[in-house]
Amino acid sequence: MFADSPRLEGEQPDHVRVLAGVDTDLPPILVHRQTMTVLDGMHRLRAAVQNGRREIGVRFFDGSHKDAFVAAVKANISHGLPLSLTDREAATVRILDSHPQWSDRAIAEVVGLAATTVARIRARSASAQARPETRIGRDGRVRPINGAVGRRLAGRLFAERPDASLREIAELAGISPGTALDVRKRLSRGEDPVPAKQLLAEQRKQAGVAEAPKPVRFQRRRGVPDAELVLRKLQRDPSLRLTDTGRGLLRLLNTRSLKSDEWADLQGEIPAHCVPLVADLALGLADEWAKFAEALKSRARTELAGS
Repeated sequence: MFADSPRLEGEQPDHVRVLAGVDTDLPPILVHRQTMTVLDGMHRLRAAVQNGRREIGVRFFDGSHKDAFVAAVKANISHGLPLSLTDREAATVRILDSHPQWSDRAIAEVVGLAATTVARIRARSASAQARPETRIGRDGRVRPINGAVGRRLAGRLFAERPDASLREIAELAGISPGTALDVRKRLSRGEDPVPAKQLLAEQRKQAGVAEAPKPVRFQRRRGVPDAELVLRKLQRDPSLRLTDTGRGLLRLLNTRSLKSDEWADLQGEIPAHCVPLVADLALGLADEWAKFAEALKSRARTELAGS
């Protein structure tokens, strides 16, 4: 029983027990036909197994693996045990990675988040170079991300098809009829189809994209000891090396210590859909280590005062 579920923590035993106690038939589970992966209904499946049932109702999904995950998110959003905010944000990152051409609103409808939230996640999880020039909206229509592109295309279409209606030009250029009308008026006045303000924004964006983002290099703050030197010194200390607690501490410190270059290299190796989760976990671990450090400093101050 393998599931490609948007639930990061997997199944919840309490929910399985609740479903196992239901007397009526539960809705069929959703399975990806190509891989026989459970997309929706692992709790129901576990409950059926717990009750000793050998059969369960199934609905099959036919499509790619990427689309299967989208179907899993949709199913888990629409009914059953609600997905947590963390689950939905992680699903958003994964869908942005697999369907970058989808609009923020289209993805928001799938994951159950606000379009503005999806836009923020997109901004921090995808590089500008990897973003497509167009997006597919909830209505299935393809629209340019950069409005200037649609306006220029409309300008060319007006010249090539002088008898075409505004609606036809708008549909072909992926812009609204109102924008198409504005383009036609600008052309009749001999102006650029793109307003000056939009041109300036486009130029600024292109200037920003032209510069490749530099990798973040981690530098040791002043006053912070070199981790390698400290570790070597601690590893030579018999009071740590020869006790179970001391050896456990040394192993913990050793696995949590990386060189500055290793931290920088590690950034680029983390899959895009895992970045927000790893970042949140790293912040949480950093907070725990900070508390541990403060407790040790407090103990040191107390022992120094008593000596």
